[in-house]
Parts: sequence; structure tokens; C-alpha cells
Amino acid sequence: MTVKLLTNTFLGITLLVFQSCAETIMAKEDTVATQKKASAIKNASSFSVPVAGNSFLTVKPSGASEVITSTKLGNWTNSNTVISTYFRVSTTGIVKIGLKASVPSGTSIVKVTIGNISKNVSLTGSAYTDYTVGDFTVSTPGYVKVDLQGVSKTGGYFADVTDVTFSGTASTGTNIYSNDPSYYYWARRGPSCHLNYVIPTTNNISYYYNEVKVPVGEDKIGSYFMANGFSAGYFGMQVNSATERRILFSVWSPFDTDDPNNIPPDHKIILNRAGTNVTIGEFGNEGSGGQSYYKYNWSAGQTYKFLLKGEPDGNGKTDFTAWFLSPDTTTWKLIASWKRPQTSTYLKNFYSFVENFNPENGYQGRKAEFKNQWVRTSDGSWIAVSGAKFSVDNTYNAQQRIDAMGGTNSNTFFLQNGGFFNTTVSPGSQFFITAPTQAPNIDFSTLP
Repeated sequence: MTVKLLTNTFLGITLLVFQSCAETIMAKEDTVATQKKASAIKNASSFSVPVAGNSFLTVKPSGASEVITSTKLGNWTNSNTVISTYFRVSTTGIVKIGLKASVPSGTSIVKVTIGNISKNVSLTGSAYTDYTVGDFTVSTPGYVKVDLQGVSKTGGYFADVTDVTFSGTASTGTNIYSNDPSYYYWARRGPSCHLNYVIPTTNNISYYYNEVKVPVGEDKIGSYFMANGFSAGYFGMQVNSATERRILFSVWSPFDTDDPNNIPPDHKIILNRAGTNVTIGEFGNEGSGGQSYYKYNWSAGQTYKFLLKGEPDGNGKTDFTAWFLSPDTTTWKLIASWKRPQTSTYLKNFYSFVENFNPENGYQGRKAEFKNQWVRTSDGSWIAVSGAKFSVDNTYNAQQRIDAMGGTNSNTFFLQNGGFFNTTVSPGSQFFITAPTQAPNIDFSTLP
């Protein structure tokens, strides 16, 4: 299976979209270029970790002006701000830390911390200079977190910093960090990961059913937990801000364009109907189509049910309809029903994924649990799903960042990404659970 990652922006929200067809679920990597970069990292004696692709403002007081740009840490004026840079090592031992920095005026003292050990370094001079901070001990292979915090300054701000450097015995194995500028944005978002469910029948499938729970504390801002993915779109729930959450359902046009205004009339996604208080619109940027979302403040720790229908309309088009059920009601909520032209198909490619669409929060972890998956054939038979295959996105495959994993817990599948954890699961791993035995009890005649 291959995954093609697309980013769509609608009303200011950036989303990850999966292009149709199992053969295109992951875009091809430039294998030679990736191998060269990996070899360069492995064989170097000293390593420069670009702030632009590997750093975050993990503590940013109200009113602080610090920013991570496409080239550096800038506007560093607040002594309470903490800037954290991450890189991964496979060997324990000594790591010699340094900074590449410029101080436009005056002299600054900066504190550098790994674990519970801190060292101060004095910075001065407007030219970018490589400064040595000192030696730290890495006792466990995996991600190393380097914190920077300003101590004192005589100029207007502490410094501009482009890189955190490291060497030493802990650097002699395989090291992982984002070293490709084309990946900096994606690396700061973090790698996405997916469950590609094993469909237990070759018959036509009209419905996908899935139940999703986000554990308490795993619902970080910028998270999208996609429940029912299919060959023409995606359906799940997201955390848009501290005060807003959404149930999102989108179907993209069969016409390949980044601008929905360029879609010919006979290729446009058509709205059949929408649920009450559901916002309807179009999306563009990479791929385009119809998008619908329902503002609903779902809660971590609760289980939500997702039902998707896809059937040909008999006239060369296909109707895709999504319903959502919260635990505080027995009535399914219609999100929307879309008609996709130039398409005559039942549901294909049942999958789920977890992603972060806010790069500023990419250092935070998130997790979702998926259980009780079923498919319903066009002749009305419910069949349980008991297997899934784990896959990752191009950020992971290019070894720019690898904190993404999947697995099972009892009879539940899960996906986890972000937070720079050290457990790894090989892409392509297959997971199996005991198949559920109680099919969903749904009265289809009463669905809105």
C-alpha cells in the first residue's frame, strides 16, 4: 500500500487528506536522495540539527515574541520562554552540545539543559558562530531533548539560533532529525500514522462502522482523529482550538486540481443534503471537493460512533453519506450526503489515521483507540473486521521523524504520534484482534 498525503485548507484549518486507491496511499520517496541524506547523517563526526525543522516553543509566556521561522529561532527576548530541540540517537554515552548563533549587539548568557543537567554558555558577536556548550550523558537510546532558556543579555535580544550541534560517543550510531528543508514544516507537525483495515469479504460493501475514543489527555489542539477513511474521502473528529471541536466529513472531486474554481461542472461534488447546523463548503489547495463539518465539543474519554454509506446511484455517480452518534443520545446525527460524479462504486479502502495539523504543537503527543469495526454488504450482511495493517507517511519514511506507532490493546486498535516517544513499530506490521460478535444495532429506516 502507498499513501499520498495532501494538505487542504478550508476556513483557515489545515487538514490531511488521503488520495484514493490503495496503490496511491503513500507517495513514492526519492530513494536515492533519502539514502544519501541518511548516509551523510550517519557518517558525519559532528551533526547540526536545524532549529527550523526540529525545535518548538515548549514554554511561551503570554505576550512573548519568540518565533521559529523557516531558518532560525528569532525574536528571542523573554527569559521565561523555553525552546526545545529534539534529535534521536541510537547509542548511549557522551553527547557534546553546541549552538550556532548570532548576537546582533551586546553579550548574552544562555542556559542549555538536557534532563536535569544545565550548563550556561556566553554568546557575543553579530557573525554566526559555533559555540561549545559542554558534555552531557545520554543513558537511554532515543530522542534527546535540548532546552534553551535566556539567562541575561546586554543587547536587545538573546540571540538568533540556526542550529543545535552535537557530537561525542552517543552520536556514533544512527541519528535521526529533520535535515531536509522541504520537510521542516511536516517534521514539526510530526509523522502521521494509519490503520488500513483488512476487509473480510469480496462482496460489495455499502457501510463502514467504527467506534473511536481519544484517551483523556491525548486530545491536543491540532489533532485530527480520522475514523472512516475511504477511497474518495475521510470522516472523523478534530480539535480546532481551545474552544472549538468538529466532526468533519469531506469528499474530493474526481477532477485533479488544487483550485475548486477550476473543477468542470460535470466533475463537481454535489450536496444531496446536510444535517442541522452543519457547515457546508469547498476545500482546495491540494486536491479539492466538498467539505462539511459540525461544531461539536466531543470529550476525551468518551466513545463516539461513526457510520459511512457509499453506493452507486445508478446514473454514473456515487452517493456518500456520513452519520455520527454521541454517547448522550440514541439518535444518529446526519453530517452530510454528497454525490460524487464520474464515479460508480461501493465503499473501498477502509482506514483510520491520526495526525497533527498544527506545527507549533508538534512536540505534543496524541493517541486514539479504534474498536468494533464492521462492514455491511450491499445484501445486508454485517461482517466484523479483525485485522489491520500499520502504515506511516513520507515524513517517517524519509527518516525525518519517527515518533508514530500503532498496535492493539485487548480488542482495540490504537494509533499514537507526537511527543517524541522512543517505541518503534515497523511500518507494514499487521495487527489482529478477536473479531467482535455483536453487530451494530441500527435501524436504517430511521436514519436522517
